[in-house]
Amino acid sequence: MSTLLLSPNQIDRAVSLLKAGEPVAIPTETVYGLAAPIFNEEGVKKIFFLKGRPSDNPLIAHVTSLEMAEQVVDTSSPHFRPLVNRFWPGPLTLVLPKKERVPDIVSGGHSTLGVRMPKHKIALQLIEAVGEPLVAPSANLSGKPSPTCFEHVLEDFAATLAAVIDGGECSLGIESTVLSLVGETPVILRPGSITREQLEKVLRCSIAIADEKTPAVSPGMKYRHYAPKGTVRIISHPSEIGGAFVLSKDPISPYLHRPLSAKTFYMYLREADRTGAEVIWVFLDPVSATDEALMNRLLRSAGF
Repeated sequence: MSTLLLSPNQIDRAVSLLKAGEPVAIPTETVYGLAAPIFNEEGVKKIFFLKGRPSDNPLIAHVTSLEMAEQVVDTSSPHFRPLVNRFWPGPLTLVLPKKERVPDIVSGGHSTLGVRMPKHKIALQLIEAVGEPLVAPSANLSGKPSPTCFEHVLEDFAATLAAVIDGGECSLGIESTVLSLVGETPVILRPGSITREQLEKVLRCSIAIADEKTPAVSPGMKYRHYAPKGTVRIISHPSEIGGAFVLSKDPISPYLHRPLSAKTFYMYLREADRTGAEVIWVFLDPVSATDEALMNRLLRSAGF
């Protein structure tokens, strides 16, 4: 199979493929997603097969309206409306009790489902044209760095995926914040560009952070993720560097340096793979260490 590269003007072609049960890689503001209609179980199964994704790793539903969200989750939580009024469309996924009509394969067998409204014109047009929510986990082989441009998608799926829509580079370059609204206290299951402080300001209550005892009801919680072929080594002093490919806030000569940030982290991990780097040295400065989203991805890419 030769993967079709579709332009933003070829939404109709993508819709036809999706309705026929063929996953399509789509751009969002966070990362590129591998999409299928939520009620098309054959298409959803193909996502798991193509990615090599464990069956108990849940997917996230992407919607264009509150009414569409209400088709798949129970939105009665008192926290739901304040959050969507402030952060949707945008990189915030809310985990809520799922409706019975949602196939169990979508939620990884859990009774909950994550749902969000992407802030990307192409993604919204596509969801609206299909007429139902799209599940869209990152369009990469399971465990590899997430894709932030269509070229990254083709690196993993050039011979196996029906099509990818070229929407340019993702503006954020890191997956959404995932917040569970299932219990009395909201819990951040996966940090992202929307911070704990921003969420607490809207809800006017304390928000907890998931720990090792928290059920893995969100992507990015249970398995090793975001990992390049080379070994990621986190260091605290430049003298510890023992190789050529270095991620750091400021250049460290004479090494091949790339800036360390949440937005570009995946892009440079994939570049390290292309250069054949056996070790990616990450010099962690005090400021970067306070970036919860970056630290989450960095630690998981290193196998922690």
